Amino acid sequence: MYTLYIANKVYSSWSLRPWIMMRELELLFEEKLVTFGTGNNWENFRKFSPAGKVPCLHDGASVVWDSLAIIEYLADRHRGVWPEDAQAKIWARCAAAEMHSGFSHLRTTCTMHVGLRIRLKEIKAELQAEIDRLNELWCEGLNRFGGPFLAGEKFTAVDAFFAPVIFRIQTYGIAMNPQASAYVKRMLALPTMQQWQTEALREKWREPGHEKTALAAGDVLEDKRMQP
Repeated sequence: MYTLYIANKVYSSWSLRPWIMMRELELLFEEKLVTFGTGNNWENFRKFSPAGKVPCLHDGASVVWDSLAIIEYLADRHRGVWPEDAQAKIWARCAAAEMHSGFSHLRTTCTMHVGLRIRLKEIKAELQAEIDRLNELWCEGLNRFGGPFLAGEKFTAVDAFFAPVIFRIQTYGIAMNPQASAYVKRMLALPTMQQWQTEALREKWREPGHEKTALAAGDVLEDKRMQP
């Protein structure tokens, strides 16, 4: 059976990607959540990950780190990770890779924080450009492949890669166009997304660095987490 190492669900955007893909495929795996420590997590995370980061997948003697590598490892072993249609698969891989390596202003300004609702202080031009690109990219996929997911009828890896963005949009109240907003609502309604969110809100651990980064973005309207 697989073992997937992740960090706090309230913060860990990278962990969400393989976790939700594996849940959507109904794969059996043991989840091991290792909390973020204050400062550098290298030594602690190196106990299970060569890169000293999460997520990390263990499959017997095989150790796979980085969310994209984990997705491709799963795709070699299970159908449904990527779309079956050739053109949809090409597009999905490109869109997932763009998310994996891009959208730096969105990542920096709007760190993932499932527990808070925040009103942004401002949306700088660089951030707005990335929001515009999200609208464009999502609508392209939905229109080309018919929805309700980005590459067609079924949830695939490209949706998993944008799942952390869905939570960011919810947290920071980011305005999207009507078609993209409908996609956000569909994603948030998924039982797997609901499970991640519920478990995140139950976490009592608070990591000061992640909290500070989120608070720097704007004014907190609500904290939905259980109190520690």
